[in-house]
Amino acid sequence: MPPPDPAPVQSTLPESAARFGAHVLAEASARAFDLAAATGGPPRVPSLPGPSAEVAPPAAAPAPPVAETPPDLARLLGGPRGLGTAGLRLTALTEPLPKTAAEPLSEPPAEPAGRPIPGLYFHPVPEPDPVRVAEISRRIKSWALEEVDLYPDDWEDEFDGFSVAGYMVGCHPDAPTVDHLMLATRLMVAENAVDDCYCEDHGGSPEGLGERLLLAHTALDPLHTTKEYEPEWAQSLHADAPRRAYRSAMEYFAGAASPSQADRLRHDMARLHLGYLAEAAWAQEDRVPEVWEYLAMRQFNNFRPCPTITDTVGGYELPADLHAQPAMQRVIALAGNATTIVNDLYSYTKELASPGTHLNLPVVLAARENLSERDAYLKAIEVHNDLMHTFESEAAALAVACPAPSVQRFLRGVAAWVDGNHRWHMTNTYRYTLPDFW
Repeated sequence: MPPPDPAPVQSTLPESAARFGAHVLAEASARAFDLAAATGGPPRVPSLPGPSAEVAPPAAAPAPPVAETPPDLARLLGGPRGLGTAGLRLTALTEPLPKTAAEPLSEPPAEPAGRPIPGLYFHPVPEPDPVRVAEISRRIKSWALEEVDLYPDDWEDEFDGFSVAGYMVGCHPDAPTVDHLMLATRLMVAENAVDDCYCEDHGGSPEGLGERLLLAHTALDPLHTTKEYEPEWAQSLHADAPRRAYRSAMEYFAGAASPSQADRLRHDMARLHLGYLAEAAWAQEDRVPEVWEYLAMRQFNNFRPCPTITDTVGGYELPADLHAQPAMQRVIALAGNATTIVNDLYSYTKELASPGTHLNLPVVLAARENLSERDAYLKAIEVHNDLMHTFESEAAALAVACPAPSVQRFLRGVAAWVDGNHRWHMTNTYRYTLPDFW
C-alpha cells in the first residue's frame, strides 16, 4: 500500500484572520511588518512603524460597524490568563539593562570582505557597528579566559578568527545594549565549544557523545535530585570547558530572560543535541543518509537556538502562546534550515580539507543523486534559495495574519538574524573559502 500523502501544514492564524471584517483586515495590513525593509527584497506587505510611532489609520471610506474580535485570536493576542499569570511579562522587559556602549557610528558602512556565493539568494546588510564590535570582543575574551577557562593558549588564534563579536552585532541590530548582545555572544561561544570539543575539531568523537551531551545539557536544564547526590552533579558542571561555558552562559541568559524564554531556549538546545546524535550515528555506521534524512537532521542540528532568542536580546518578549503557534514555528524552522545550509555551502572547502568524511548537503547530494561535486554544490544552492523564498513568504503571511507588535518585531529580528548570519559567513575569510566552481 503506498504511504499516505503528508498532511498539509496547518495554522490557526490565517483562519482566524479570515473571520475578521474588512476594516479589521485593513488595520492589520496598515500595521503589518514590511518584510522587504528587513530583508531588502520581496515579498512586500505594508510597513510597521517604529516602537514609539503612532499607528495612523488607513485612508479609506468610513468603516462598517466594528465586528467583535474572534475569541481564539483575542486569547492569543492577550497572552495567558488564569491563576498565577498576572505577573508574567508578555511585552517588554520593564527595566532594560543599563546601556554600556556608544551609539552606532554615523559614517557609511565599509564594503565587507569576502565575496558571496554566485547564485545564492541573500540580502546585503550594513557593516556591524565597530564600537559595539570592539566592546563585545573585549568582553567575550575576558569571559572566555577569566570566567570559564574556555581554551588553552594555542587555541587563541582560532578564537579570534571566529570573529564572534561582529557575528552577533550583525545578527542583532536591535539589541538595546552591549549587555543584551553579550547574552547571545556567550551562548554562541558555548555552543561552538560543545561542537568542537565533543563532536568535531578538538577531540570530538561520535563514541560516547550521547553521555557527554546529556551531562552538558544539565548545565542548561538543571538536575533536580536528592541532597546526597546534588553536590557531585554541581561539581561536574566545572569538569570541562563546554560544561563550564554552558553553565555560565545560561546563568547570564536566565537572569535577563523570562522563565518562558529560558525554557524555550532549553527546548531548542535539546533539539540541537538530538541532531548531533543523528550525525554521530551515521558516522559510526559509516553511512551517507538519504537527502531527506540529512535535511531532517539539519532541522535539528542547526542555528535555531540563535534566532529563537532574538526577543530576549532585543529586550522584549514574544508571548509564549504566539511563539508556539504552528505558523510561527514554521517560520523559525525555515529560518534555521536556510541559515544552516549557508553554513554547509561556505564551509564546504574547509570540511573537505579536514580528516575524515564531513557530511554537508553537497556531499550528500553527490553521493545519493549521483552528481558531480560541482553539480551537487549548485543544487545545494537551489535548496537554500527555495528555503529562503519560503521563509520570506511564510513570514509575510504571518505578519499580516497576526499584527501584534511583538510578532512584527520578532519576525523582523529573525529576518535580521538570517541576513547577519550570511554576512558573517561571507566575510569570515579566516575560516572559509569558496570552491572553484565558477
